[in-house]
Amino acid sequence: MTKKSQTKRSFSFAAVKDLPRLFKIFRYILPYKWHFLLGLLVLLLSSAASLVFPYVIGLLVDAAGDSEGAFSQNINSIALGLIGILIFMAITSFLRVVSFAYMTQKSMADIRNDIYQHMLLLGIPFFEKRRVGELTSRITADVSMLEEVLQYYIAEFVRQGVTMIFGLVIIAWISPRLTITMLVSFPPIVICTIGFGYFLRRIARQRQDAMAEANVVVEETLQSISDVKAFTNEAFESRRYAARINEVVRLALKAAWFRAGFSTMIIVGIFGGIVIVLWRGATLIESGELLPGQLISFMLYTLFIAAGLGSFSNIFSQLLKAVGATDRIEEILVEKTEIGSLEASNRTEIQGDILFENVSFSYPGRPEVQVIKDFNLELKQSSKIALVGQSGAGKSTIPLLLMRFYELEGGQISIGGKSLEEIDLHQLRHNIGIVPQEVILFGGSISENILYGKPGASHEEVREAARQANALEFIENFPEGFETIVGDRGIKLSGGQRQRIAIARAILKNPSILVMDEATSSLDAESEKLVQSALDLLMENRTTIIIAHRLATIRNVDCIYVLQQGEVVEKGTHEELLLKENGVYQNLLKLQFDSASLA
Repeated sequence: MTKKSQTKRSFSFAAVKDLPRLFKIFRYILPYKWHFLLGLLVLLLSSAASLVFPYVIGLLVDAAGDSEGAFSQNINSIALGLIGILIFMAITSFLRVVSFAYMTQKSMADIRNDIYQHMLLLGIPFFEKRRVGELTSRITADVSMLEEVLQYYIAEFVRQGVTMIFGLVIIAWISPRLTITMLVSFPPIVICTIGFGYFLRRIARQRQDAMAEANVVVEETLQSISDVKAFTNEAFESRRYAARINEVVRLALKAAWFRAGFSTMIIVGIFGGIVIVLWRGATLIESGELLPGQLISFMLYTLFIAAGLGSFSNIFSQLLKAVGATDRIEEILVEKTEIGSLEASNRTEIQGDILFENVSFSYPGRPEVQVIKDFNLELKQSSKIALVGQSGAGKSTIPLLLMRFYELEGGQISIGGKSLEEIDLHQLRHNIGIVPQEVILFGGSISENILYGKPGASHEEVREAARQANALEFIENFPEGFETIVGDRGIKLSGGQRQRIAIARAILKNPSILVMDEATSSLDAESEKLVQSALDLLMENRTTIIIAHRLATIRNVDCIYVLQQGEVVEKGTHEELLLKENGVYQNLLKLQFDSASLA
């Protein structure tokens, strides 16, 4: 279905069949049902009071026109009654707003928490199929849409519905003949008003889209300003932005034409309808069939009904948007999770040899490409192995499978003779520490980033982990020390500093299994020396898997596995593999040596 057809459908009253889907979200209201019911009750009372108000105003006018008696007392009593109604409406309006706000904010907080917690329980394949912005919009834009509907539009839907239904009953009781005149003149005007509103909203959305495209141009240009200047494309980017802005202007002027027509129609149509009804009412007063006060009441009720009918289009469209938001939220909440809860029952150390037996695997997004084929590997407890091979050989996939980020197509992985499927996921991942090549830190302080390895650790433990990671000196040289903010993704720290923070985090976690993705490959000589020293300490007495890019750093491991197209083609120590004439490892080492010589 095209975007255009969806837009048309969203404003079709035939789409009312979609509204029951909104009730799926009402389960979040149940814990706060008494606030919701109180809000509905005072809403009905407030609506009833607003319907009485025009009738009492009519009585006041008729009392003022009563020339046969002392009407001052009646006028005073009626005026006091009007004040009482106003006070009652104010109180009920206050209670309604507070009740609906409490119910809405509490239930929306529950929805946000449920969505976020559910996302945390989902597996990596789910996130690979979705964009981060799309998932973020579920918690922000979609929930905000529901919040607006629950707090405002549901109340308005009930209020306007009650006002229209009972308003029609009342004006029919006041004067059936004048009611017929009103029904002939006002509904066509209101329908035209709804039509104009639809076109104005559609143009407004188009203008917003055009403005968003213009903003994208600005964002892309400023993010890549060095490339723009390097290619001397300032004029090109200026023309690209001007084209988007010109489209915004065109749509804004188009909207202005519609607004001008809308204003003209309102002046002629609405006031023309009022004139018609007043003329007909005047003739009925002249003939004695209607009192002046009754005409005033009738006109006020008519305006209430017209306002309610005019607002229904917007209310209906907002409810349908909420239906779409509900569906998108439900899509997340019904996704199958990889773990049952956020916390493990207890955290125990996993010991034993790691064994890969005939493992096969393809990524869910590329099922036709087998990344790992009949893979076998044995890693003795506390030993160190290295995985080497060209890019795309499958090196980085092995630790992902060990952590059960993905499910195997074939074969089995076990630790201490126990299959991974038998080990609690929390326990498994708690026992595996990763030091990646590209460290991405959280935007908080250094202390918070190290604590991520063991939330709740003492400052002394954090400080000791930093010392072992050779990070204490540079941390304490900062004016704020451990409270230094690292910036988005750790941008305020150098590569070597980020690596040592990551190592300190792994030390604090104290895993029994360690995975290192060549943590020193992108560092300068001085930083590499400090990081390598910290890594050597971290690897002591731990089962370690090293994903090697620079082969010179893995000469002392217990065994090197050489991968090619997802299969182990060679294995052995550094010295053993060098003795294999025309071996894959020997050729990789030669290529790196030649590249280093050329550099």
